[in-house]
Amino acid sequence: MKNLVEELRWRGLFHDMMPGTEEQLLKEATTAYIGFDPTADSLHIGSMVQIILLVHLKNFGHQPIALVGGATGMIGDPSGKSDERNLLDEETLNKNVEGIKNVLSRFLDFNSADANAPLLVNNYDWMKNFTFIEFARDIGKRITVNYMMAKDSVKKRLSGEIGEGMSFTEFTYQLIQGYDFYYLHKHHQCVLQMGGSDQWGNITTGTELVRRMNVNSEEGGKAFALTTPLITKADGSKFGKSEGGNVWLTADKTSPYKFYQFWFNSTDVDAEKYIKIFTFLDKATIDDLIEKHRAEPHLRLLQKRLAEEITVFVHSQEEYDKAVKASSILFGNSTSTDLKELDSQTFLDVFDGITQAELAQADLAEGITIVDALASKSGFMSSNGEARRALKENSISVNREKVTEDFSITKEDLINNEFVLLQRGKKTYFILRFI
Repeated sequence: MKNLVEELRWRGLFHDMMPGTEEQLLKEATTAYIGFDPTADSLHIGSMVQIILLVHLKNFGHQPIALVGGATGMIGDPSGKSDERNLLDEETLNKNVEGIKNVLSRFLDFNSADANAPLLVNNYDWMKNFTFIEFARDIGKRITVNYMMAKDSVKKRLSGEIGEGMSFTEFTYQLIQGYDFYYLHKHHQCVLQMGGSDQWGNITTGTELVRRMNVNSEEGGKAFALTTPLITKADGSKFGKSEGGNVWLTADKTSPYKFYQFWFNSTDVDAEKYIKIFTFLDKATIDDLIEKHRAEPHLRLLQKRLAEEITVFVHSQEEYDKAVKASSILFGNSTSTDLKELDSQTFLDVFDGITQAELAQADLAEGITIVDALASKSGFMSSNGEARRALKENSISVNREKVTEDFSITKEDLINNEFVLLQRGKKTYFILRFI
């Protein structure tokens, strides 16, 4: 077997592991799992590290299992949290579970016929028939309260260091997650659980439970743990958020254009780190890119390649091409035709924050004079006089094309049957939205 741990180390994807983990991965094809709790109906880029870890696992000849926490999602993971999560109702939870399954299916082929084909499981399937008494008797007796209280996620909450204590519901979370590992160990020969470094306590509870549930079989109780570091930005701020909030992996929540822009706008320091973590480029290629970027940082070679690799991986080549084209709209020599090729959401993303005025579609029947469009109809300019002066100066464009005072806006000028872009000079924009 190729050395997966060595690969994770140079990429900055390795934080810690239990003794024997690297040896196990080198010895034979190994089944490993990572859990994803359905706190939303999509995943954001904070989950990308774990998705990429599962893909690396598959590429190195091992079998990945992606677990969606339909059961654990009902409780909420207390790790790193100062307050208890709001419990989700069943309808929302089911919607979230399906959403996450759909996201994971874009990166891992769960219908593959390969010997190490990925598996997709939901822990609700094996937890739903457990009675409380059965769980307390058969599982709860295996792990002491002392052991569970020694975990950092529990200690900090109980000591008052963060939050105001911990409910019994949250206290049981690590035991239920531990049982997931035991179940997968028993039914799918899974011997390794992976996750972020904040999951170390939950993961090691799982390895301990596997060991204690197989106390009479040394080989049968074999279980390992491996964690990845939590990703931060160079300035110490939280990774995964933009000014608009989370950067999601589905286009309905974060458009491919905004997704592309997030990576393209990375700092030089962050781009050097991210290109190792979030792409599958080999070490020689990455080292060469970094060297070229340092020689000519103004060309942003590193950011361009990073944004390309991850946008294609998450969305598609087609969506990447659209994002690049949309990015050139603001800064390149784009035309009216280029603008009309943008879908409505991408158009709004490109011109995010630009002032808009709403007009009626009926106004277009006879056309709207450019003077009215600039002044009385929109307020873009304070008066007809100012509008005429700007037109005489040849500084007014409609959809990136210069116009004169005799121009009128008609339905033919609409972008996606909805928008018209007004522009004064090079940098002052205004949007007319026809409803």
